Amino acid sequence: MIQGMLRGRLSQMKKLFWAGFLIAAGLGMPALGQTANQVEKHGDWAVYAHDAGGKKTCFAVAKPRASRPKNVKRDPIYFYVSNWPKDNVTGEISIKMGYPLKPGVPAKIKISAKSFDLFTKAEGAYVEKSDVEKQIVVAMKAGAVMVVQGRSIRGTLTSDEYSLTGISKALDGAAKACQ
Repeated sequence: MIQGMLRGRLSQMKKLFWAGFLIAAGLGMPALGQTANQVEKHGDWAVYAHDAGGKKTCFAVAKPRASRPKNVKRDPIYFYVSNWPKDNVTGEISIKMGYPLKPGVPAKIKISAKSFDLFTKAEGAYVEKSDVEKQIVVAMKAGAVMVVQGRSIRGTLTSDEYSLTGISKALDGAAKACQ
């Protein structure tokens, strides 16, 4: 039982590390951002690939087409679906919300009638279990619009609307880029 709990905690820590790295490498830090190359674009989603000494990372990424409330100051906002082939990780979801999130308050993804809770850390929102990530990816491929909600450290509820146009081809492109 303790081994299972430890394995789960290590998986969560690894996910946080890689998601943070992806955000920094892909778009957050200029020096590293130059090494992540855009491979292709499909609708509202772009595909990027990054190779750090044979350790490839490939991801589909989008910006929201609308954010509410409009008067809230935020850093850039991105939704990522990432692949880490060396670590046998496919379809890992992470969201850069553009502001510090309220600790202990989950973020939420809504696609059609489906809703998914995410845990939060600093400015990021993450899915705890890979089987839930798979469910989200299936819903994204079947949907047209996705809404992500989060609560800031100040208590402001935000809502970001993403178009899902091009998501299926972008996910296929990210998988192919990492082969």
